[in-house]
Amino acid sequence: MNRSGQFGLVQVSRPVTCFLAGLAVSLLAQKEFARAADRPAVKAAHPLTAFDWTGLYIGTHAGFGGGRSTASLTDPAPTSGRNDFGGSIGGLQAGYNFRLSSGLLLGLETDVSFPSYIESNSIVSTLATPRSEVTHQWDFIGTARGRVGYATGPWLAYATGGLAVAGERYLNNLPPGDQEKLLDARLGWVAGGGLDYAFAPHWSARLEYLSYRFDKTNLRFPSGAQYAAAMDFQSVRIGLNRELDGFGDIPDPSAKPPTDPESDRWEIHGQTTYLGQGYPSFRAPYSGVNSLSPAAQYQASWSNSLFLNARLWDGGEVYYNPELLQGFGLSNTFGVAGFPSGEAQKSDFPYPHYNASRLFVRQTFGFGGEQEELASGPSQIAGKADISRLTLQVGKFAVTDVFDGNAYAKDTRKDFMNWSLWAPGAFDYSADKLGLSYGVTAELNQKRWALRGGYFLMDSESNSNSFDTRLFKRGEYLLELETRYSLFDQPGKLRTIGWLNSAYMGSYRDTLDNPAFDLDIARTRTGRIKYGYVLNVEQAVTDDIGLFGRWSWNDGKTEIMAFTDIDASLALGASIKGTRWGRPDDVIGLGGAINALSRDHRDFIAAGGLGILVGDGQLNYRRERVLEAYYAYALDKRFTLTADYQFIANPAYNADRGPVHVFSGRLHGEF
Repeated sequence: MNRSGQFGLVQVSRPVTCFLAGLAVSLLAQKEFARAADRPAVKAAHPLTAFDWTGLYIGTHAGFGGGRSTASLTDPAPTSGRNDFGGSIGGLQAGYNFRLSSGLLLGLETDVSFPSYIESNSIVSTLATPRSEVTHQWDFIGTARGRVGYATGPWLAYATGGLAVAGERYLNNLPPGDQEKLLDARLGWVAGGGLDYAFAPHWSARLEYLSYRFDKTNLRFPSGAQYAAAMDFQSVRIGLNRELDGFGDIPDPSAKPPTDPESDRWEIHGQTTYLGQGYPSFRAPYSGVNSLSPAAQYQASWSNSLFLNARLWDGGEVYYNPELLQGFGLSNTFGVAGFPSGEAQKSDFPYPHYNASRLFVRQTFGFGGEQEELASGPSQIAGKADISRLTLQVGKFAVTDVFDGNAYAKDTRKDFMNWSLWAPGAFDYSADKLGLSYGVTAELNQKRWALRGGYFLMDSESNSNSFDTRLFKRGEYLLELETRYSLFDQPGKLRTIGWLNSAYMGSYRDTLDNPAFDLDIARTRTGRIKYGYVLNVEQAVTDDIGLFGRWSWNDGKTEIMAFTDIDASLALGASIKGTRWGRPDDVIGLGGAINALSRDHRDFIAAGGLGILVGDGQLNYRRERVLEAYYAYALDKRFTLTADYQFIANPAYNADRGPVHVFSGRLHGEF
């Protein structure tokens, strides 16, 4: 699950406008994905030989996009430059095909692509003069195209061309720290071709190349600086399309499903989550660089995800999770250690950004004996497996995908939102700014217990998107023992986690002891060890009521690398289903957390140092206390609307500020 940091927002009127069509396409696609997933899996004896190419379709794509920009800046001294740029892209498409009896195919398609969350991938050019420094970025590229091709059996080859539009932003940094921003869109043309392959009824895969050429832009900033640029762009991408034949019809569960070749070997899931948060103004006699703003504010985040899962061979599976992420956290995800939104990423996304959030391979070795049914889900292909088994996993995923499970407080898209409730606050697990990492894990599962171990790359420096690739010299090591038991005939689980980080870290005490460092902890960075542990318990009280608790601790001597400024945390809570009032799919959640800092960490913040999330410039230290309550109202089997309230006392451990009352609304759909 994404941990998250800055993500969402309310300044999204223009971003939302450009992305509304994309969301509609996404939701329609996910509805169709659900219809396909609802069918019983049937393995055909023969491959697909016929496919009806005529009709509406929607889909998604990912690949590489880049180009060249020639730009000039006059302010009043002129400068110019040429820049090659590029990176991973992802997006959505929708279209209509009509196939003639001869095999000739005519079609129309529209699509929109977005850059990855790594900022450098979206920078078209950067130019500077003594008075200005202009950064030119692209936010989205869309097209409206005609298609002509030839279809035979499951294959379609086509050429395409039409209009293109690029949405861009221009940032001008002025001394002594001011910034000007301009948003613009420019037209152009696009041409290319591709190859589609229908691998199942209603489903086709695609390989496509497109070349774009855009009009020259010429802009003047309020300061008088003038920027002009010409840009071309090219993309190579793979895609997945779903035909909308009979869209809107409710499938008859008693009807015989169509033959779907190899459908027991792959699954597709999707989700969309919109989470808005705000609070009224609160007392704050002073603020610092990393403070939560005392002024009332509202921000929001929005995530759209696909989960493409395939069985490769007996026991071998591959999982791919592309996402479009948009938005911001409150105060750019600063000012509270137990931050109120787990969907808030540590990156500003005013427009959607693409991320290949997960891509990993899993191999399971069964040891025979009793079996259990594994339910279909975003990270699990349905099927039977030996209870006694060994599972290996390697690739890109979140540490918390494998470790620290909890039935009642785990998923910020469904249950608790606060960082110190859905995760162990003092667990500084390996992660980039989106909560993801690269690693390998092993799990030995038995009926009454499971033992998990893992190794992950560590961040190259605190709060970064890059990883230290010195294998085993740097990295995170984890070990978790999960025991399963029954208490008064109700199931429970106890998880104990020990972890150790070897990373390039700074020391709080070394920074404080040398006034020449001026509280710059980066000047004390060297190879260091950080360690900690987690106790995690979940206990069912009845079929509808469950309790959970977490205690986490770390040594608190070195800077936080990836999660948040917490060195010790205790969280307790309850989850109650609405069966007793006739709403069995509704859930009430109530939880609280107390977070604390080590002596070294506390002294560093009090002296004016900056943590990964906190730093008010001074500190009247008290433990940070969080209370969260939510009601999740099931609109139907796939959509849930949640109202959430959080009370945060001593935000960022500062008794001089707050308390803060955070109100949230969340709409979540899964398919």
